[in-house]
Amino acid sequence: MDLCNVNQIKALLARHGFHFSKRMGQNFLIADWVPQEIAVVSGAEAVNGVLEIGPGIGPLTVALAARAGRVAAIELDRALLPVLAETLSAWDNVTIIPGDVLKLDLPALVQEQFPGLTPLACANLPYNITTPAITALLEAGCFASITVMIQREVALRICAAPGTPDYGAFSVFCQYHADTALCFDVPPDCFLPAPKVTSSVLRLIPHSPPEQVHHPDLFFQVVRAAFAQRRKTLLNGLSAAFGSRVSKTDLHTVLQSCALPDGIRGERLGIPEFAALTDALYPLLKP
Repeated sequence: MDLCNVNQIKALLARHGFHFSKRMGQNFLIADWVPQEIAVVSGAEAVNGVLEIGPGIGPLTVALAARAGRVAAIELDRALLPVLAETLSAWDNVTIIPGDVLKLDLPALVQEQFPGLTPLACANLPYNITTPAITALLEAGCFASITVMIQREVALRICAAPGTPDYGAFSVFCQYHADTALCFDVPPDCFLPAPKVTSSVLRLIPHSPPEQVHHPDLFFQVVRAAFAQRRKTLLNGLSAAFGSRVSKTDLHTVLQSCALPDGIRGERLGIPEFAALTDALYPLLKP
């Protein structure tokens, strides 16, 4: 069965009485080059176990199974389970796991499913869970790489540099945890139903936390404060977040000690600058 052939997809879904769910953000691939290219970009080989999220009817699952030692695919929509049982019946190295990726213990799942294999994550993510799913995958701390197809707008934010319009708190979070790279774009006409936006394939290679970050919890509090209201200066953002504990005068002094000028906004700071600012704030904010 060609899992990217529109007519065959419609016949398959009709056979199982399946209907697309807008709530779950379901868009199935109908361009066979896309899952093949995602599988290649993921770097999956026989030494790898690949965790997939939202397999749909399984075109990416099949492409990954042809390359990887094992594939475990998490599917939230139970209506797709009998469909997947049919489309993946020939692949004995694939396991379908019913469940919600945002509620599962990913490190425990990886350990259970991929003994002796190097784990990777790969997914055509539903747009409505993009940020929490990427957050969960990065915080799991067990994947050698994470390859996801997501809305291009979000992919650009993740990869954005300081001082650019797309740069924000999620950019800092992702770049704190991983090296990020845009791989290729996927136009709307590659999906059924076609979304209204272009998608992009993004690869993240997790790395150790930046060595200059000494207080991670406070670091991310500072980052969130800096971007909470983008029109505010960094000083005003910090004052809004920490003003009950530190006076604005002291915050001004801290910024001066970090050679940050009056009026600078948070989007101008990279990870090294946020780390230095956190270190300067820590004596005033430590528990």
